[in-house]
Amino acid sequence: MEKQSVSWLTSLKGMAMGIAEVIPGVSGGTIAFITGIYERLINCIKAFGPELFVALRQGGLRAGWQAVDGAFLTWLLGGMAVGVVSGVFGVSHLLENYPPVIWAFFFGLIVASVIYIGRQVGRWGVIEIIGLLAGTALAYWITVASPAQGPDTWWFIFLSGIIAISALILPGISGSFILLLMGMYTVIIPAVKGLLETREGQYLSTVVFFALGCLVGLATFSRVLSWTFRNYRSLTLATLTGFMLGSLNKIWPWRNVLEYRTNSKGLQVPFLEENVLPADYAGEPFVLLAVVMALVGFASVFLIERFAVEETP
Repeated sequence: MEKQSVSWLTSLKGMAMGIAEVIPGVSGGTIAFITGIYERLINCIKAFGPELFVALRQGGLRAGWQAVDGAFLTWLLGGMAVGVVSGVFGVSHLLENYPPVIWAFFFGLIVASVIYIGRQVGRWGVIEIIGLLAGTALAYWITVASPAQGPDTWWFIFLSGIIAISALILPGISGSFILLLMGMYTVIIPAVKGLLETREGQYLSTVVFFALGCLVGLATFSRVLSWTFRNYRSLTLATLTGFMLGSLNKIWPWRNVLEYRTNSKGLQVPFLEENVLPADYAGEPFVLLAVVMALVGFASVFLIERFAVEETP
């Protein structure tokens, strides 16, 4: 297919991804998939490797820019930056005051995404059904696994970066939640915050090893995903559908907090939660508004499908 031109529409998709990344338990990869840019994004990330150096040596900066799909990446990252800032100040406020409503919107969005991605599977054979069940089981296990306390050694910080960034680009799995499960959320986030605020050297090694892990994870896992899409497209799509289906447990709108932990600002934040019915919810359940927003989230996926043009490299 001829390369599509990139524009402000790509930036809007990036903005939606950025907002999603601010929400614990919601993956920006999900938004990338339903907006039609997932495979292009994976191929773009994969290009940051030996191919880039070959292109730079043979054709200079212009060839390198084209090799990494630079225009697309620039529009997307710009939108993501705006989305992250908007999410921090907007969505975070709504989550604090109307949590069931926001979670209901994303719950409806993910349910519709499961249907949408499932429809993209070319054939449903035994292997695809196994992939669907395996993806569902793995994602569900991740949502119910008990968070651990991870060591702050350099090799585990590096490994955390590899695993977290790999989860980040998978639809249905949140990279921040993976860090929480590994017991590294309270290690990485305070280190990043401390380095930005104080620029003290004690935080530098943690951030550097984590960033190196992220780079290695992006370089390797993007290639794995690109290869599976190219050679086992139906199985890959079926497994990703399972990931999203299993992740629904994490974004159920009504959850009571069982345990709190202190974050880097000294505030108590939810650590362990339990899914409950609206009648058993500890706060205001906002049932009617939550149902409406779930329907809005569900409908938005198919509206995006109808009007969005799939972008391929």
